[in-house]
Amino acid sequence: MLRLSIPESQTEKRMALAIAALVALEVLLVILALVPAQLWTRFFPNSTSAALDGPFPPAVAPVITALLYILPTVIGFLCRSWQRALLAATLPAWIGLGAFLIAATFKIGPFYIVSVDHVTANVSILELFAALGAIGWLGRHLMQLK
Repeated sequence: MLRLSIPESQTEKRMALAIAALVALEVLLVILALVPAQLWTRFFPNSTSAALDGPFPPAVAPVITALLYILPTVIGFLCRSWQRALLAATLPAWIGLGAFLIAATFKIGPFYIVSVDHVTANVSILELFAALGAIGWLGRHLMQLK
C-alpha cells in the first residue's frame, strides 16, 4: 500500500544526497536573508555593509541573490517527480520562514503570522520557490523528450 521512497541504485543515492545538500545550502541562505539588518549591525558593529547587505560584502550580494533564484531551479531539475521537485524546492522557504516567524513572535507577539502584509509576503516567497522548482522539473523533462 504505502511504499517508502528509498533510493535503490548508487546514482539515485548520489542524486538524493545532492538534493539534500542543495536544500541545506538554500535553507542557510534563506535564514541569512531573513535576519533583519539591525541584528547584523549588532554582530558586525564596525561594518558598513552589514547594515545594508547583511553579512555579505556588496560585491558578493548579487551572487547570493542569484543563488536564491538558481538553487530551487536546480533542485527541481534534479528531482524525478514533480511532487518531490515542489517539496524540495519549497522546503528551504518553509524552514526559513518558520524560524523567522517563531523568532518574530517573541518580539512582536503571536498574531504576527496572520497580519495581512506578512501573510502575503510569506506566500509570495513560497510561490516563487515552487515556481522555480517546477521550472527546473519541466526543464528536466523537456531535455529528456529530445
